Order: sequence, then structure tokens, then C-alpha cells
Amino acid sequence: MHLTTPLSKVLRTTKDYIEVLDSMGLHTVEDLLLYLPRAHEDLSLMHTLGSAPLDTKVTISGIVDTLKLIRTRTGKQLVTGKFLDSEGTSCEVIWFNQPHIKRMLSDGQDTVLTGKLVENGYKLQMQSPTFEKAGGGDLVHSGRLVPIYPQHDKINTKWLREKINSIKESIEDLRETLPVEVVEEEKFLSRADAVYAMHFPEDPEQVQKALDRFAFEDLYAIQINALNQKKEWQGERNDKLKIPMNVDHIKHFFASLKFTPTNSQKVAIFELLTDMEKNVPMSRLLEGDVGSGKTLVATAVIANVIEHGGQCAFMVPTEVLAKQHTESIGKTLVAFHNYCQKEGIDMPCPKVALLTGSTPKGQAEETRANIEVGNFDLIIGTHSLIEDKVQFHNLRLVIVDEQHRFGVAQRDRLKSKGSPHFLSMTATPIPRTLALTAYGHHDLSVLTEKPGNRKPIHTKVVSPTDRKTVELFIDKEIEAGRQAFVICPLIKESKNEDFSEIKNVEAEKKRLDESFSHRKIAMLHGKMTPQEKENIMRSFKEKEYDILVSTSVIEVGIDIPNSTIIVIEGSERFGLSQLHQFRGRVGRSDIKSHCFLFTTSPEQARSARLKAMEKHDSGFQLAEIDLKLRGPGEMFGLRQSGIPEISVANLLNPELVVRARKAAQKYLKVA
Repeated sequence: MHLTTPLSKVLRTTKDYIEVLDSMGLHTVEDLLLYLPRAHEDLSLMHTLGSAPLDTKVTISGIVDTLKLIRTRTGKQLVTGKFLDSEGTSCEVIWFNQPHIKRMLSDGQDTVLTGKLVENGYKLQMQSPTFEKAGGGDLVHSGRLVPIYPQHDKINTKWLREKINSIKESIEDLRETLPVEVVEEEKFLSRADAVYAMHFPEDPEQVQKALDRFAFEDLYAIQINALNQKKEWQGERNDKLKIPMNVDHIKHFFASLKFTPTNSQKVAIFELLTDMEKNVPMSRLLEGDVGSGKTLVATAVIANVIEHGGQCAFMVPTEVLAKQHTESIGKTLVAFHNYCQKEGIDMPCPKVALLTGSTPKGQAEETRANIEVGNFDLIIGTHSLIEDKVQFHNLRLVIVDEQHRFGVAQRDRLKSKGSPHFLSMTATPIPRTLALTAYGHHDLSVLTEKPGNRKPIHTKVVSPTDRKTVELFIDKEIEAGRQAFVICPLIKESKNEDFSEIKNVEAEKKRLDESFSHRKIAMLHGKMTPQEKENIMRSFKEKEYDILVSTSVIEVGIDIPNSTIIVIEGSERFGLSQLHQFRGRVGRSDIKSHCFLFTTSPEQARSARLKAMEKHDSGFQLAEIDLKLRGPGEMFGLRQSGIPEISVANLLNPELVVRARKAAQKYLKVA
């Protein structure tokens, strides 16, 4: 028997069972040995009938006798017998509707029973206990820490215990998957010993040692993969990649602003510029809460690249955001140029281009031609930037906003257009341990502060019964010159009955036209053309509308400082991190802002999960709560990146993640 031997060759079972194992992904001896238990039940303590507590699951060794198969008047079959323990005390044992027991046990058989001991009248009785024949070697189902396996409709945990027991001698053939030096340094069980400890543990401490090893192994494998990706991205060292940091240039950039950057913005800018002085491409993730000023950090770095004659590509997930960035970043760079001119500092005026799917054909061709000859310094766009037709003159920096919305292949295509430094940005706060795990191929910069005098956003979970009160408040705020967002989960009414009560943009727009008949209301959703979306957003920003009813299309990056109210309908349908993203669309000025989380039913308004939005204004705290509730794959779209279904407890264990990271760095000899 070898690890690669098919289970059909070694297990005594039927074809049906082999087919079920195949459907579970268990084909070989090794597959079955690596099918680890989900828990263990302590049945190691052997009782006697005299010492066993009543109505509690216990294990007792003894002899069965006088077994009988009895048919009741109603046609049911019972197997009854007498059970005698080592002290000579006896009880009645009875199995309901299990006639096969009579064939499997014989009078005088040494047996271990596991079940509840009850008093039935004046006699002790065990009803339908599990049993195991004793005297034939080690016990499998009792008398030890018993493994409990994930079950199938046809295959139960007892069956799995028996079959794994029959092939256990092959465990010693399992190859080691961690480097020997890592196993020794971390004082781990070998892989074979850890697998054996899961199936046949001597005590709970041994199980924990095995679990510690497997948790570390999962994280270590992810870190090795991440660091290899980083090495592959950085490739060979090349002095042409170096972009010097001009400290005076950055000081002038800060002086050209109308505000003072936060300390964490300054630290992040320094980290990025330091990376770009090296002779390997930068690979860094900049994460920060909504409104923490990631775009300013990116703009400062872009200015430094342009000063040294390089081109920058800035890829974002939506056309609305691309146009907004083109406008805001362009203004900041022009203001910097004007400041330098006034101070007598030589600084060329940056040329910024926009390239999206809706750019007219002729204009797109002209833009691409100018990019190729170097007439544009900064090109902002959507997926259009990675088209084969787009060729750069001297691409030195690539920035991707909301990285998790783009696939690995798309990012690699941008890389192929040069050997640029790479900055990924996300407004989805990711717990540091998860960031090190999921995005471990990047170095990490975190913005922990918000610029200016921004006030905390007042957040309230609202039952639909309190709608009138909230709408009166909104009307009062609009009267004072403010604007409001209203977010709905759906665009139009769903034909699915399960969604019949869920708010949709079209119906809500009609309802608000009646409730706020004296106000101007606009509608925005993903099925509109890019031009329609742009027109609506521009009009809203210019205060032509009081209320904008939208789907989640406004989740990312929309900046309307005068909008101080956001209403989220059907809030129970969104994760906490997404709700926090929505909330970040307001509170972008020094005016007090408000977020109202409406639920579909009054009961949902009492949700502890939603109440967390009232208590916490830190996206990082909410992300940890979300991570525990929903898992990493659901939250951050990590399924596409090959991250396995790993225990949330392990992901939130900083010490374990850092240990795995350091071990991987040491093994690969990388910093």
C-alpha cells in the first residue's frame, strides 16, 4: 500500500461508498489520511455502571449476553440484551430498529458501550448505545479522544474512523511540507506526527500541537507564495528604476496645498518615495479609511515621478471616478506648478489625459498617440489603460485604485507596458494580519488619520416606522443648503418574491418625488451610460439637485463635500465594510453629517451587527467585526486570488501571521 494507491484497492467496502468518496475529493490513501477531523470527543474515561452518572454520555466496558431480537405488535424490531460490567453490576441494553446488531454481536462478547445510562422504572438501561468489540487491539470509537469527521449523507464519522484506522500505517510515509529548519526552529510536530495526532491523539495537548502546526503551515504557504510573487514582480535589479527623492520638491508641494497633510500621509509619502529610490520596482499597498486622503499621497508621488521625466498610469474601477480624479488631481498638480512658477522654481506644467471606454474613437486614438510619444505625463482611466493599443513612452509608476476589483492578469498587463513601480490603493480597511496574508506581495502603508477638522458622522439604525421623523429632518437640512444621498439595493422592482420588499431606485425616486415634491431629485444607477452618469454627478455637485437616489455605484471615491446626509435602504443586506464605504460619501467637509441605516422590517432595526455602525466610526474595527461574521473570502473577494478557506481566528492572530511571514522571509532570503 502506497500513498498514491486508489482507495478502491485498499478499503473493504462497496462501489457505492467508493463513488461517494470520489465525490468528496477522496481518491487515494493520502487523500483519506489528510481528511482531518473537525473536532474530538473525549471518551477516554472508562466508567463502571456504579460510577457512571445518569443521563450523561459515558463509556463502559463489559460483556453482552442473552441477546434477543423481538418484534412488537406494531411491527417494530428491538434487540435487547443484558450488559455486565467488570464489577459484576448489570443493566438492560436495548437497540431500536437495528436488527443487524443481533448479527454483529454474540453472547459473551467483550464489548465497550457508549451512550446515556438511564433509569427506566426500577432498572438501569442503556438505549441504542454505540458499541465496539473489545479485546482486538486499540479501541477506535471509544476509550480515547475520538475524532469527529465532517460527514456525508451516506458516510458517517464512525465509518470514516474505521477506514482511516485500517490505513494508519501509511501515515509515516507522508512527506514533510515545511522546511526542516522551520520545523526545528518553531518546535513543531513533523507533518506525519501532526496527522497521526489528529486521527489518534493521546491527549488534548497533542491535538493542539497538531492544530498549531497546520495553522502555521497554511499561513506559511500563503506567505511563500506572496513573497515569490513579490520577487517575480521585482525581477532583476536595475539602476534605471531609481527615482531620486527630492525633499525640497515635496516641501514645495506641501506648501502649494490649502491645508496641512496629516502625519500618516507624510509617512506614507516618505515610504513610497524611499521604495522608488531602489533598483527594484516598488510593490506597495496603501490602505486607509474613507476620507483619509489616499489620493493626495498618490498625487505627491506622481509629482515626483513627473519631475524626473517619467509617466504615470492611474487605473480606477469606474468612469465616474476616473473623471473625478482627472479633475481633482489635475487641479492639484496645476496649483503646484503655479506655486513653483511664483517661487521661481523650475517645474514643468504636468499634462494629464483621461482614457475610458466611452472616450470617442477619434479622441481615444489621438490620446493613445500622444501617450506613446510622451506628450502626457499622467494618464487616468479604467480598463482601457491595459488595452494592447495603449503604449507608453516612459512608464515609471502604475497606481491601481481599489485593487481587489481588478484581476491579477489585468495588473500584470499594466506591468508588461514597462517595468514600473506599483502602488495599489484601497479604501476598504483591511485588518493588518489579513493584509499581510492576502496582499503579502506588497509592502504596507496605512493612513490612520483623517485630514482637516472633519467631525464624526452621526449614524442611526432606523426602523421603517420612523421614516417620517427622519424625512422631516432631511428636509430641514436641505432647507439649510445641504444635499442628500439615498442608496437602494436594487435598480428596479424584482420579479422574485423574496426581494419584493427590497427598495429599488426607480420606485424610491417616484416615492421621494411625492414626499419631497418641493425638492429636486435625481437618479443614478449602473445601467446608465457613462455620459448620463457624468452629467448627473456634475449637476449634483453643482447643487442642481437636492437628493440623489442611487445604487452602490457611488460606493467608491465620489467626493461631494456639500452632501451631508446619506440614507441607506435595506441596510441589513450590506456588509459592515460596504456600509462604512457608503457612509464615507458624506462627512467630507467640516459640516456635521448624518447616516441613516433603514431596515426592511422593524425587527431588523434591533440587529447587533447594524448597531456596530452606531458605535464604531473606524473602518478597521468594523472590518474585524465583518471578518468574524462573514469570512475573508466574502469580504475582500479573495476567492479569486487563491487564498484558501483559512480559519478567521488564525487570520486575526497577529503573532502567528508575523511568525509565518518572518519564517518565509528567512527561508527565501528576502527582506
